[in-house]
Amino acid sequence: MLTSGARAQYLVDAKRAILLPAGFRALADLVAEQARAWGATAVGGMTMGADPIACAALAGGADVKAFFVRKEVKEHGLARRIEGPLLDSGDRCMLVEDVVTTGGSTIRALEALQAEGLEVCGVLAICDRLAGGAERIEQAAGAPYLALTTIDEVYPDHGESGNQQADSLGSSPGGELPV
Repeated sequence: MLTSGARAQYLVDAKRAILLPAGFRALADLVAEQARAWGATAVGGMTMGADPIACAALAGGADVKAFFVRKEVKEHGLARRIEGPLLDSGDRCMLVEDVVTTGGSTIRALEALQAEGLEVCGVLAICDRLAGGAERIEQAAGAPYLALTTIDEVYPDHGESGNQQADSLGSSPGGELPV
């Protein structure tokens, strides 16, 4: 089951690869490089998918603040929706996501940043399922979108045609695809 509620034929679990030393080091280099290319001063996105990616930017040597967007405002403590170092109007935020399908989670994080008056300089995903999310994200963000890989590259014989709508994805035959 996807965050959008749709059922997917294949699960793409990027965390299985990026939360191991070799995968994390490779991700750190790629995310830090993209943060520098876009001139980002902050990297983050919707918690849980963005958390290891934002931390990888720091580990890769990017001179950025890492942040996490909660689904809802925290009811206690500082009552913040965006956690981490305080972001200010001069920050250029790079949104990150582990897997993009419809783009819903990334767009919710984008809306939280926009509500705070923050600029998004780009959106980086680890894997794009090619289900329309990239287009929705680019349109909502008004900024570039880049996926490090796609479902077609990770699993060429997945049997799903690219750029289909997420709600038309078939039910799982039981195969789980770690990325």
